[in-house]
Amino acid sequence: MEILQAGFLIDLIKAIVFGIIEGITEWLPISSTGHIILADEFIKLNVSAVYREMFFVVIQLGAIGAVVLMYFARLNPFSFSDGKLCIKKGTVLVWLKIITACLPPAIVGLLWDDEINELFFNYQTVAAALIIVGIFFIVVENFQKGKSPKVNSVSEISYKTAFLIGLFQLVSAIFPGTSRSGATIIGGLLLGVSRTAATEFTFFLAVPVMFGASALKLFK
Repeated sequence: MEILQAGFLIDLIKAIVFGIIEGITEWLPISSTGHIILADEFIKLNVSAVYREMFFVVIQLGAIGAVVLMYFARLNPFSFSDGKLCIKKGTVLVWLKIITACLPPAIVGLLWDDEINELFFNYQTVAAALIIVGIFFIVVENFQKGKSPKVNSVSEISYKTAFLIGLFQLVSAIFPGTSRSGATIIGGLLLGVSRTAATEFTFFLAVPVMFGASALKLFK
């Protein structure tokens, strides 16, 4: 019994460490999943491979919950006026663009999630992706320096631009270690979206993407 309790306590401490790593990396344009996979090479959880894969996805719900709280007023399409329920047209349009951007990773995830995990869910892919994306980020930053953005707010993002940003997000869905936020921000910058708008849109995208990914892992 004491051995079981000690093992549980050790795994609990490991889970807390993973939570700290996730909490820090989720808000930066670096891959939170990639860093968790690398950390698992040193502090492995005593769980099955299937449970570990699910844990690495579901652990991100805390950070996504923070996004919902931070941007609730911006993302909530409903309001009350004179006791009546009203729908905010501008917010609904933003949600339609978010859904448009989520289509590419959603389709690929539903169709080929198991195959992608089998091929790329390893520390070698993560390490390579972290290096390549980091270099690419520097190149894009230098390329965009001094250029004026064409789109300065999330509401100005067109459906075409949203879909193209979704294609950039698809790269992170396929290759663990590629930052989802980094990929979408890079995509937004290359498409003429300002850094502020691209970052906000990236946070908005995280809500359906991460809830959907968690649901997929939980109910497979």
